[in-house]
Amino acid sequence: MRYEECGSPVAMMAAQSKLLFQLNKYYQERVQARKAAVSKTIREVCKVVQDVLKEVEVQEPRFISSLNEVNGRFEGLEVVSPTEFEVVLYLNQMGVFNFVDDGAVPGCAVLKLSDGRKRSMSLWVEFITASGYLSARKIRSRFQTLVAQAVDKCSYRDVVKMVADTTEVKLRIRERYVVQITTAFRCGGIWPRSAAHWPIPHHAWPNPNLVAEVKTEGFNLLSKESMYMKDKQSSAEGDAWVISFMEAENKLLKGGSRKRCLSILKTLRDRHLGMAGHPIENYHMKTLLLYECEKHPREIEWDESCIGDRINGILLQLISCLQNRRCPHYFLPHLDLFKGKSPTAMDSAAKQSWVILRELLTNSRSLEKL
Repeated sequence: MRYEECGSPVAMMAAQSKLLFQLNKYYQERVQARKAAVSKTIREVCKVVQDVLKEVEVQEPRFISSLNEVNGRFEGLEVVSPTEFEVVLYLNQMGVFNFVDDGAVPGCAVLKLSDGRKRSMSLWVEFITASGYLSARKIRSRFQTLVAQAVDKCSYRDVVKMVADTTEVKLRIRERYVVQITTAFRCGGIWPRSAAHWPIPHHAWPNPNLVAEVKTEGFNLLSKESMYMKDKQSSAEGDAWVISFMEAENKLLKGGSRKRCLSILKTLRDRHLGMAGHPIENYHMKTLLLYECEKHPREIEWDESCIGDRINGILLQLISCLQNRRCPHYFLPHLDLFKGKSPTAMDSAAKQSWVILRELLTNSRSLEKL
C-alpha cells in the first residue's frame, strides 16, 4: 500500500489544500461579487433613506438621523438579505428611565420612569404611559406617521413608498428593495439580567478581555414587533422594547477567519437557501457561527486552513436545528429564532442544507457549482 493512499496524512493534507484552494476561489469570485453588489445597493438605498430622515428631522427634531457613514460603513445598518435591510435609528436621552428586564416578555425589556423623576423631565413626555413606561409602540406609531409624510415630500418620492399593512416602519425603494427603519436606544456599559449567564463559566472562548469589551459595548433596545408579543395582546407587551446585541455579536466575530467564514455562509444562504417562508436568515448563520466559536475556542482553529471544517460543522448544526425545529438565540437561549417559521419550509431547508453539505464532503470541486 502506498503511503499517499486515502486516509494517510499526505492524502489528507492534499485534500485540505485542495479545499482551501477551492474556498479561496469561491471567496474571490462568488463572495466578493455578492459583497460588491450589496455594497452598491447599500449606497443607493442609504441615499434615499437619508433624504427621508432629513425630512423627518425637519418636522420633528427629536428624531435625528444617525445613519452616518463611518470608515466606509453606515452606522446602524444591517443587511438582512441582498434586497432587505434594517436601519437602526438611535434616539437621544434615556437618562430619566430605569431599564427593567424581568422576563415578562421573552427577549424584551421595559423603560420605566425613575422614582422621583417627573414626566416633564423626559424628552419623550407624551409617549410615557399612565403607569410610567416609555411606550415602544407609541414612539413607533408617531415615527411611522412622520416617515409617511416625509416620503411624500422628499426628493426621491417617485421611487420610494411606505409598505402598508404593518406596524413596522418599512420603505419599498425602486420596487426592488425593502428597508425597515427601527427607532432604538443604545444601552452602553450595562448588561441585561436575561443574559447574565453569559459567558458560560469555564469556557475557553471568549477570553475575559473580550467579554469585558462586549459587556461595555452593551446592547440596543429596539421599537419593533417581536414573535413573542404576538401571543400576548395586553398593552404592556406593546410598550416593551426588543433587546438586540448586534454590536456585541460583531465584536465577538473579530479575529481569525470568523468574518470570512460568515461571508461564505451568507453567500451559500443567498444562492441556495433563500426559499419561500424564509426559514433560514443570515442571522441564523451568524448565531450558529457564534456557537461554533465556543466549540472551537483556540485561535488556531480559526486559521484560514480550517474554514472548510468550520463551515461543515455549522451546516451540520443548522440541519440539526431545522430538524429539531429550534435555533436558540446566542445570548438569550430561551428565545427560539425559528419561532413562527413553517415546519414545511424548515423541512425543505434541512433537505437543501443536506445537499450542500453532502456536496462539500464528497466532491472536492463542489464549490465550483455552489
